[in-house]
Amino acid sequence: MRARWVGALLILAMGAAGSAQARITRIEIHEVEPFAEGMSFGAAGAYERVIGTAYGELDPHAPANAPIVNLDKAPVNARGMVEYDTDLFILRPADPDKGNRKILYEVTNRGRKLLGPYLHDAIETGPTGFNDPRSAADAGNALFFRLGFTMVWSGWDPDAPRANAGMTIRLPVARGADGPIVQTIRDEMMVGVRIPPADRTSVPLSYAAADLDQAEARLTVRRRAGDAPRPVPASGWAYVDDRTIKLLPDGTKFEPGSLYDFWYPARDPWVSGIGYAATRDLITRLRDDMTARAALGFGISQSGRYLRHFIELGMNRDEAGRTVFDGVLTHIAGIGKVFANHQFAEPNRTATQQEDHDFPENWFPFSSATVSDPITGATGSLLRGDGADPLLIEVNTSTEYRQKGASLLHTDPLGARDLVLPPTTRLYMIAGTQHGGRANLSSAQGPCVNPRNPHSAGPLLRALVIALDQWIDGVAPPPSRMPTLRDGNLVPADALELPEIPGLVATKLANRVAPLDDWIAPTEGTRAYRTLVSQVDEDGNELAGVRLPDIAVPRATYTGWNLYKAPYPEGELCDRDGSYAAFARTAAERMRTGDPRPSLAERYGDPAHYVQRVRDTADALVADRLLLAEDAERLVARAQQAEPF
Repeated sequence: MRARWVGALLILAMGAAGSAQARITRIEIHEVEPFAEGMSFGAAGAYERVIGTAYGELDPHAPANAPIVNLDKAPVNARGMVEYDTDLFILRPADPDKGNRKILYEVTNRGRKLLGPYLHDAIETGPTGFNDPRSAADAGNALFFRLGFTMVWSGWDPDAPRANAGMTIRLPVARGADGPIVQTIRDEMMVGVRIPPADRTSVPLSYAAADLDQAEARLTVRRRAGDAPRPVPASGWAYVDDRTIKLLPDGTKFEPGSLYDFWYPARDPWVSGIGYAATRDLITRLRDDMTARAALGFGISQSGRYLRHFIELGMNRDEAGRTVFDGVLTHIAGIGKVFANHQFAEPNRTATQQEDHDFPENWFPFSSATVSDPITGATGSLLRGDGADPLLIEVNTSTEYRQKGASLLHTDPLGARDLVLPPTTRLYMIAGTQHGGRANLSSAQGPCVNPRNPHSAGPLLRALVIALDQWIDGVAPPPSRMPTLRDGNLVPADALELPEIPGLVATKLANRVAPLDDWIAPTEGTRAYRTLVSQVDEDGNELAGVRLPDIAVPRATYTGWNLYKAPYPEGELCDRDGSYAAFARTAAERMRTGDPRPSLAERYGDPAHYVQRVRDTADALVADRLLLAEDAERLVARAQQAEPF
């Protein structure tokens, strides 16, 4: 059976060598071995790991490749084609006849696989963790194994970390007519959060410096994004090498949380946009190889932004005009795309109120609805309308409404009216959840002043991936659930009616989203998009969106915002973290602290009533197809085991 799979891939590798179309020319299989020691996953049976490298080439003159920046500046082979190769990892049924012949492709996030913790509630084990899944523990609840999906990952980011089994892609460097491309660019470095650890004396650069002459570079520092930058004199910094700088005198540490901007002449930009075409062509070939019934694209955070950008670039239509992904689910992407299809791209950047604020990410169009932008004068939609747009589900948490402009997915750019979304799109907000909400999180503060939000988005995500799969088969998913102007629960952040919770440091800050003219020499314009958030109830929990049992039958207040504590810039939004504030157990305990929120005993009476409320909420979500029955049972069981009051 294994020979049949490998043989199919070898046949694929030999196909159409003389064609001028973009294609995967060869797949090298390095390893084929049993997953989880051959254990069986229900009707799908045993799974196996396939690790390899896919080799591809692109025609720089093909219209389908025209969106790729600098493809015309890449070296070509004897056939006039641009070559690349990418890491490939597949988990598939060992007996293909037992699988469902559907591909679930997860876009890697900075080289990492996140499907394990986000969809399977798996717990990380060992140094390579989820990047090198081998055991039954790595399968977690094993839902998509049991359903028979072939799960696929590949590299797309040439600068993704390779450590601990990270996945990457090898891309050509663009060259000018007269030699290497050199351009002065800007790097922003924030030690402790974006560049750990917090006691660094040197920081990496995104590209090699073309010249180590300090006169050609400059370094500034700001404590907060809105502060005027202070120059660091040439006597205060030095190159360690062409990819690293340090502070002087030797041993001087970068201040945690401060923003260091470095302008320098960089050389040799990758043709990073090839990563999008590499995904397009790999999925097309795997679909042919498997005679796949469908392909689903799934992406979390950066990976979700990648899929939004993938759609915008027209990459969901292959060179033969076929659809690549039948359905796409983006999670916690907000309105963003990726700073990847640019000269001197920096795909690792992600804009928040404090960090990476002035790098390309949030450009119009934002929504799947066609709308006009009064700031730029453009009209458009994320979707192409070329017959190859995927069915699209976009899922966001509370944090994306504060930090990632998520309300612009369903309002006009000035936040004045709700948009009518196309019938091929669904939007869902997960109430009371932070950006990275998943199973097995703690409420440890980390760099934040408040305990962080441990609420998991996993139960809803699983239900929505299943709903997307069913949608491809003709069964429409549940209606969108998000705050709206029509319902009066979509408001400016400064209009939130937050209760005064003892010990919780609150804020009404939100990230400003505005057009960006120049990421190398950014300036703040006078016009910005109007972003909105969900109004909250008397407990401080959000009123709108999908309220999973932890939010609908709460034991705490859960938010999508938090604030930095020292030594980070106090009072600024703490990256993409949320806050958590437990209720008092009894009225006496509540009154001692002056907490305005009813205690557990006051609101539920006894634990049995609390458990019944959880069961009723879970059952209603199952009926609405926003929760799987097995997850409902898990949530009820957890409620039964909760600390009594």
